[in-house]
Parts: sequence; structure tokens; C-alpha cells
Amino acid sequence: MHTYLDFEKPIAELEGKVQELKLLAQDDPSVSISDEVAKLEQKASQLLQDIYASLTPWQKVQVARHPARPHFLDYIERLVEDFTPLAGDRVYGEDAAIVGGLGRFRGRTVMFIGHEKGSDTQGRIKHNFGMARPEGYRKAIRLMSLAERFGIPVVTLADTSGAYPGMESEERSVAEAIARSTDRCLSLGVPLISVIIGEGMSGGAIGIACGNRVLMLEHSVYSVISPEGASSILWRSSDKAKEAATAMKITAQNLHELGVIDRVLPEPIGGAHRERNQTIKETGDAIAEELRGLEKLDADSIRRVRREKFLAMGRLGLS
Repeated sequence: MHTYLDFEKPIAELEGKVQELKLLAQDDPSVSISDEVAKLEQKASQLLQDIYASLTPWQKVQVARHPARPHFLDYIERLVEDFTPLAGDRVYGEDAAIVGGLGRFRGRTVMFIGHEKGSDTQGRIKHNFGMARPEGYRKAIRLMSLAERFGIPVVTLADTSGAYPGMESEERSVAEAIARSTDRCLSLGVPLISVIIGEGMSGGAIGIACGNRVLMLEHSVYSVISPEGASSILWRSSDKAKEAATAMKITAQNLHELGVIDRVLPEPIGGAHRERNQTIKETGDAIAEELRGLEKLDADSIRRVRREKFLAMGRLGLS
């Protein structure tokens, strides 16, 4: 059964009526409902288009967090052949919030690394809702270094509300681990493509998303802190999350205009969760295109291009 967001209630009512009519027709085949169903479906489709054409930043946050939105392992399942997960940071242990490994993508070997939130209760607990501990970022560093050693491009998919803030995470120096992971991204001598597929919040996302090219799905969000976190700091209450989401410019459109990301990937009408396979395929097409654009560069050029890209962000608005 489809999960509707708060602002989708008018759509839910229309699609609910369609289902009721179809059930009625099953009980009594003599009842003709085709015309009425067609009208309701057309109305629901138009309403869906109208709503998603003018989403507010806070509504985009809700879409980015939709429980049925494709996660890292969904992309791996549909895009990557012979995926071999690689576990452990060789320092402390394994962290399932960040998953990484080698696989065949469109005919070439690629290292994939990304946050996995989990798709059901058991999976969410296993993957800690995509909130990584230090060992997750140290594993990412290890895998990126391994890819560089063998000249293998890296693709990272960011989707997290932030790194895990628990006591044990702080005790094992999560901030240091994120900083080193960010540094490893920036110093990598092979192409690195990063995609924000859902939430890209805090250093937990940035730690694996400093790519040569940073792509972002249309209804994803990317920010130094979650709207609720910003609201708690600025207004001493999480009630102002909507205002914070608008003020922080966290949408793909805002960030593309500011030069923080390189490309916005369109989503199907109604969000990625309505047409999961289409979203994943088109994201794969975009990744493949970006990799082709970098494949002829040597290691020094790759580093230089990436460095210039991130240094340019600080020059926005300066004469």
C-alpha cells in the first residue's frame, strides 16, 4: 500500500476513490465504472503534477525521507553486476550504515560506497538508519584507497540524516574520521562521482560526497545540518524546521544555482518512490555519462579539477 505524505492527502483521497470503485466492479461486474475511474485518475494525475511542480523546501525534505524512496542497496541491485561487499575498517570493526564494495557497472569495474538506511524494521536497525559511526568512514577511506591503488573509479551515494551522535561514536572520534574521509575524497587520484539520493545532512554526508562531480536527485536535500537541528540551535525549538529548511537553501535547485552541486537529476512526477526502477535507471545513466567525461584524465588532472571545483565555491559572490 502506498504511503502518502501529509501534503499528498488530496491525492490520497482521489486514488482511494479509484480503488473503491475498482473493488465495487469486482463485486458486481454489471456496474460500469470505466468513465468515472478515468475521470478520477486524470484528476489525480493532474493534481500530482501541480503539487510536485511547486514543492516547498520542507515538503522536499519529506519526499527525501519517504520510506519507499530507493536506497543504496536498491541501486546496487539494479545497476551493478557481481557486487562484492567489502567489510570492516581494519581498526575497530564493521559498520553496516555505510556499505561498500566492487562490482561491474556498464561493463567496467567500479567501487561503490554509500549510506544504507534499511527498508524495513530489521534492516533499519541493522544499518542504524544510515547513521554511520567512525568505523563506517574509516571503511570508506580504506575502500577509496584500494580503488585508487588499482585505478578503479569510485561512485558514492549519500543518504543520511547525519553521522551517529552517540557516546561510543564520539569516543572513537567520529569527527576525525569524517574529516579524514573528506580529505581522502579530495585527494583521490581516480574519478569520484557523488550522488545525493535522499538526505545529505551534515558532515555525515559530506564525508563521502566530495566528488569530481556532485549530482543530486530533484527532490533530495543537502545541508550542513538538518532543518530540525538548525531550528533547535537558532530558535531553541524544533518547531521552526519549516522556516529553517527555507532559509538554509537545501534543495537541489538552490544548490545548483549556488554552484555547490553540478547537476540536478529529474525525478518522476510524484517522486522517486513512485517510479523506483525509472529513477534508478536514469541515475545510472547520469553516473555513466559523468564517468565517461573523466576517464581520459590522469591522476594529477583529476585532483586538480576536483580541487578547483571546491575552491571555487568560496569565491561565489566575490568580485
